[in-house]
Amino acid sequence: MHEQGNRLNHKLRVLVRLDLDCGQAEVAAQGHVTARSLQALYVVVKRANHLREGLHLVLDVSHAVVEPAALEQLRECSASHHLPAAIDPLQSECQLSIVAPVETTAVPRARMLAA
Repeated sequence: MHEQGNRLNHKLRVLVRLDLDCGQAEVAAQGHVTARSLQALYVVVKRANHLREGLHLVLDVSHAVVEPAALEQLRECSASHHLPAAIDPLQSECQLSIVAPVETTAVPRARMLAA
């Protein structure tokens, strides 16, 4: 997890990689993605989406701490092929794929010892 000492890093860092020849852009986010910080991430995705018609966008939040409500919003955008109307009032087509953090499940202690 992204922590400094015992504190969670709430700063959102974003890197955009473009391959216009292949028609793909990757927006990689690290830090803490909340419903509030997600709005800023949507703006970056919108800008990337308008660089070229038909661009496939990959939003990689696999190295971020993503709140469940924010992840659900991202999945809804991916399924609908549109960003929220407040971000993109024209509702341009947005081919968005989400790379979500790996969900970890706690292994019961007795099971760990038996292995």
